[in-house]
Amino acid sequence: MAQRIRPCSRCYSFAEGDLCPICQDNRRDRGLLCVVEEPSAILPIERTHEFRGYYHVLGGALSPIDGVDPGDLRIDELVRRVHEDGVQEVVVATNPTMTGEATALYLADLLRGQVQLTRLASGLPVGADLEHADELTLGRALLGRRVLD
Repeated sequence: MAQRIRPCSRCYSFAEGDLCPICQDNRRDRGLLCVVEEPSAILPIERTHEFRGYYHVLGGALSPIDGVDPGDLRIDELVRRVHEDGVQEVVVATNPTMTGEATALYLADLLRGQVQLTRLASGLPVGADLEHADELTLGRALLGRRVLD
């Protein structure tokens, strides 16, 4: 089984053939693309049943300290997909870490004006107590606040 697993030729997730099951699903929204660092980030998003677009796996995050530059990631392939596939919105779902944030900012600068860019919301998890939240998490929750209906 492991010998048959290889990168999907479109999104770079895991596939047994040329395309992974998600890229084979024509019912998905071609105008919506979610960018993740690694294939392991796709399953948690899929479990929500809230995202109906396609994915693009970068293969990591920018980290100049560790020698990971834009040429080491699948950023050129992302730009090509945005232009060739008629993508209307790119959801940047990199991890909320220093390297993930740096990657998100880089992608935003690169794609700004070409496509709608969105970022996953971050902040307090459901059931969390405010007194146990760190300043960064609480600050992001305040910045991402929304109107109550």
